Amino acid sequence: MDKKELRKAISAKKRAMTAAEIEAKSAQLAEKLFAHPLYREAPSLYAYLSYNQEVRTGPILRRCLADGKRVAVPKVLDEGQRMEFIWLDDLSAVAEGYCKIPEPIADGPVADDPRALILMPGLAFDRQGGRMGYGGGFYDRYLAEHPGHPTLALCYGFQLLDHVEMAEHDVPVDAVLWSE
Repeated sequence: MDKKELRKAISAKKRAMTAAEIEAKSAQLAEKLFAHPLYREAPSLYAYLSYNQEVRTGPILRRCLADGKRVAVPKVLDEGQRMEFIWLDDLSAVAEGYCKIPEPIADGPVADDPRALILMPGLAFDRQGGRMGYGGGFYDRYLAEHPGHPTLALCYGFQLLDHVEMAEHDVPVDAVLWSE
């Protein structure tokens, strides 16, 4: 199956999930994240704001703040040319942004923690850290420009594949956690 067919198949499975399934699996994944050493050791978390049927990050971000960690979320800038993580202390200070994905309203301050754990979104993953994103390349470019960050992905069980084909510029994920 090529990438286009795979994206279509996984997107269809995500759309078929009920709201209750998304919430239950997201809660299960959040607990796995909170128990993971990469989370426990991270002083801050750079995490996407969930969109459509993605693993829900709102409860994760609230827990991070309660745990005393700083939180930053991505914002696409320069008419879609680059992405930066913006510190977000008020989780309600977001609005629809690039491609209708929630983003911080403010353009700053730009997050600057080289030890921050980055929560990686994507359509498919494998146990070796292979990742197929949504096709924009934003996270791969960001990680190429800001190397050294630990990365972790949360996914539904059907998003975990035996192997994800990666291009030379694709950056693998350090850890992948999946729901049952």
